[in-house]
Amino acid sequence: MSVQESAFHGFANPVDPSPAELRAWAYHPDSIPLTSMPQDWDLLVSGNGLVATLFDLAMDPACPARRFALHCLYIYAADGIRTQFRAHPKRRFWKLVELAERDGDELMRTWAHNSRFLRDQPNAFAYRDWCEGGLVRANRRLT
Repeated sequence: MSVQESAFHGFANPVDPSPAELRAWAYHPDSIPLTSMPQDWDLLVSGNGLVATLFDLAMDPACPARRFALHCLYIYAADGIRTQFRAHPKRRFWKLVELAERDGDELMRTWAHNSRFLRDQPNAFAYRDWCEGGLVRANRRLT
């Protein structure tokens, strides 16, 4: 039975979920609504330990929490780029961008484009767009 088919029974520690817990929740997000998660949960889970899981979820058009995962990828991108990759491994991040460009759909290619745009135009950072979900809601390419 896949994670998508099984029920989600909760997080051992919602502040520090495991990749398996995050994946299970993402396919059953109504089991624990985002509104009941700890404050700034999106910022808490947008780190190195979960980025591969978030990327996989964002790449899956069938994932019910796909937009949340994509939102977390925007946070991860902004954090890495704006800290000149002191916060996140540069090589790992750019590998994800390349995978999104090569194998992703329009949402993921837009994320990759916007990540490259922010690298080239760091003044294009707006907290509302990158960290509060503005670019996910609008699905717009920065120019």
